[in-house]
Amino acid sequence: MQRFENYLQSHLPHVATFHPVYEAALRDMLQAGGKRFRPMLLLGIVDAYEPLLYESALPVAMALEIFHTYSLIHDDLPAMDDAPLRRGHQTLHVRYDEATAVLVGDALNTDAFLHIVKAPLRSDIKVKLVEILASNGGSNGMVLGQAIDCYFENSHLTLEQVKILHTDKTAKLIAASMQMGAVIVGLDKSIVEALYRFGLDLGLLFQIQDDIIDETQSDEEAGKTTANDEGKNSFVTLLGLDGAINEADVLAKDIEVRFESFEPALKQALHPVMQTYLKRHHK
Repeated sequence: MQRFENYLQSHLPHVATFHPVYEAALRDMLQAGGKRFRPMLLLGIVDAYEPLLYESALPVAMALEIFHTYSLIHDDLPAMDDAPLRRGHQTLHVRYDEATAVLVGDALNTDAFLHIVKAPLRSDIKVKLVEILASNGGSNGMVLGQAIDCYFENSHLTLEQVKILHTDKTAKLIAASMQMGAVIVGLDKSIVEALYRFGLDLGLLFQIQDDIIDETQSDEEAGKTTANDEGKNSFVTLLGLDGAINEADVLAKDIEVRFESFEPALKQALHPVMQTYLKRHHK
């Protein structure tokens, strides 16, 4: 992922303005690091099938990271999680002010689509990529999940409802990352659909692991505000820590079985992700 990191650092937002902090605020959370999970998924698939398209796919991977970063900035706002720490750094509304954080999130959301449009790919491919990101990140995807999360805070949802919440809020963008990589390299529709379904479950596992981290790690260990899920419909809140660990184990085993059924190139593409994120949880 060093190639992507170099690309990101050389393509940070640049705005010529007399505003004293706007450009710095646009860059802060992107430069603060992060797992780069979504770009890793997209670029892994591209590199495994069509390595000559890797450079052309970098702007799309950048778009995913920018879009994800916007979602984190808004998620941390006082009106939502009111979190002071993200990626080991002060959140933007703490470092600057709430208006700056809202506007930076708005700008990054829009800029994500600009990066896709400017990618050196065929126009029909770019239209499809925009459609995938908008469908999974907008009113029927991530934003819907965030709306459900906020509205039902301090209310008890069923396990099925919690899964729907986090599928929308987290898993759909992860699945979209895999789908977008598959579209760039022109994989068969059946493989694209299978990857999307796989990505939804991988994203759900990612969220359960995140809930477990919130319960078991300090702010310093996690690099973000933890112990902040009281009143939230997290898997730990609903199932307890042991129950959430068991849920993660069951889901991880199912994902591993499906992974083994993939063709060699796809297994090669997803191997780093499997190594990193399919860690077993034991009581």
